[in-house]
Parts: sequence; C-alpha cells; structure tokens
Amino acid sequence: MSKKRLGVVLFQLGGPDSSEAVEPFLYNLFCDPDIINFPGAFLARRPLARYISRRRAGVVREHYDAIGGHSPIRQLTERQARRLEQALAPDFDVRCSIAMRYWHPLTQEAAEAVRTSDLDALVLLPLYPQYSFATTLSSLKEWKRVYRPAAAAPEPVVIEEFHLHPQYIKGLVGRINTALTHFDDPSKAYLVFSAHGLPLILIARGDPYQRHVEETVSAVMARGGWRNGHTLCYQSRVGRQKWLEPSLTQTLERLPREGKKQLLVIPISFVTEHIETLHEINIEAREHALAAGVEKFEMMPALGDAPDFISALASLVRSGLGGGSPKVAHAP
Repeated sequence: MSKKRLGVVLFQLGGPDSSEAVEPFLYNLFCDPDIINFPGAFLARRPLARYISRRRAGVVREHYDAIGGHSPIRQLTERQARRLEQALAPDFDVRCSIAMRYWHPLTQEAAEAVRTSDLDALVLLPLYPQYSFATTLSSLKEWKRVYRPAAAAPEPVVIEEFHLHPQYIKGLVGRINTALTHFDDPSKAYLVFSAHGLPLILIARGDPYQRHVEETVSAVMARGGWRNGHTLCYQSRVGRQKWLEPSLTQTLERLPREGKKQLLVIPISFVTEHIETLHEINIEAREHALAAGVEKFEMMPALGDAPDFISALASLVRSGLGGGSPKVAHAP
C-alpha cells in the first residue's frame, strides 16, 4: 500500500543571505502591514519602509558581518526540514518546503512548489512556538495571499502554535540542563529568559503572544525542577512605540546590582540561531552584561534540529492530520 503524499510548509521570518541583501530584507520587513500599521499606513508604508531600511542598513550590515556576513536561518531551517522529513518518512511520502516571510525562499516560492505537487495532504507549520499577529498571522496571511491551489488540492491543516507541547518543553529543558554544566556551581546560575519583543498596541488588540511566552516559561521551570532564580525579559525593540518590558538591557543592568552575577540567557522564543541570538545576545548583551558587573555569561543554544524538537514537530503534523491539531482562532 502506497504512503500518503504529504506536503509540509515550514514558515520562518528569514534573513539576508549576503551583505547586499540586508537593505532589501529590511525593506520587506518594514513593508509588512502586520509590522507597521497606523491610520493612513497604506499610503505611507512603502516610502517609510524605504527610509527606515536605508537608514538602518549600515548598522545592521555591521551586525551581520560580525556573525559571518549573513543570517544562518535558511541553512538551519533547511536542516530542520530534512530532519522532519526523516521523522515522518515511515508513514508518509513527505516533502517539507520552507516559506520565509522577508527573504528567500519567499512564501511565493514555497506556494508555487506546493501548487505543482500532487499531494494527498498539506500541513502549514509556522516555526513560531508562541502565536503572534506579527509572526504567525503575518506568515499565514501571506500564504493565503499568494497560494493558488490546483482544483484537486487538499485543504491545508494549519498548526498555529505549540508553546506548551510536551516535546518542545522537554527540548528546552534539555538545552538548559546542558548549558548549566558550563557553570562551576549550576545552582548559582540565574536564568534569564529572553523573548523577542512586541509593541504593546498588538497586545491591546488581543495578541496572545505575551501570555504564551509566560506560559512557556512556567512550563519549562516546572518541568526542569530547578531552584534557580529566573526572570523574563524582551529584546529587539524597534521604533518609538511602547514595547513589552522589561527589556533585556534593563534586566542585565539590574541583576548584577542585586548580586546576581552568573547568568544563563535563554532565548525562549527562537528555534534557530539568528541575528537576535548570535549578535544581540551573544555579542551585544554579553558585552553590556560584563560591563555592568556580570561575572559569568552563558547563552543557551537554540533548539535547531535537536531530536526532541523534531519529535515535537512530527507530533504536531501527525496530530493535525488526525484531527487533533492545536488550531486556534486568533482575531487580529
């Protein structure tokens, strides 16, 4: 008996693959109406995106140069896709495609690959554990805009979030336990959970991201069973809007004043390394922390293609196809 032909689309934000790609990547980012939105934005968005991307490109390019000249997110997501194919291969004839929101392979490219495939089932799986209008919803809206299914194409199954999936939580706990071995006395390490920030205006509109992040942190701490102190903060603020707080910078300034000088920073909302982990945390935040009096600074590596995380993704796909998808209606 032949296996069901399955397509899985993995969604990510993407990142520039060269120095020359930094400015157009930023332009695509700031053109997103789920990123920049205000009364009359439909008229001003493109000129504003062009202005912001030109203004920020130089500094951002320097940051990418410091981590090798490009974002590793495409290669790392490709690796996740291949591992997921292996995990699903016993039950399906499966092909995983990648849809990046702001750089290649763009959503349009993934949509065309899916449209020309003869599939029995299709699963859309954003790689954002915690749902947000700015990530999950934006990626799925872009898919809906560009995907033109063939007449007999299957109705896609959508996995919208997995912030409490047991295998995902287990994977995070395993990563933290490994990182704690880098401390002479792991019990003295203070755990700093850092999530990508979000403008408060989105939270006011009902975005569940903050709640999801807090629930993930609580689940990780409960499963880990550590007695270490911990806190949650947010990073990557852009623009003048009010964002979720406290910021990572504020937190790193406060903790050593309170006597907490051995820190493990845990990028709780990132499933692959990117500029936010490799530069913003591991270079900028590290320098800031050491200057503020921190004596030991470690960063937990992202989950990447860790077996527990791939098992979580495979479980989500199987659950979705079996009618058990954690699909939730989130109103923008």
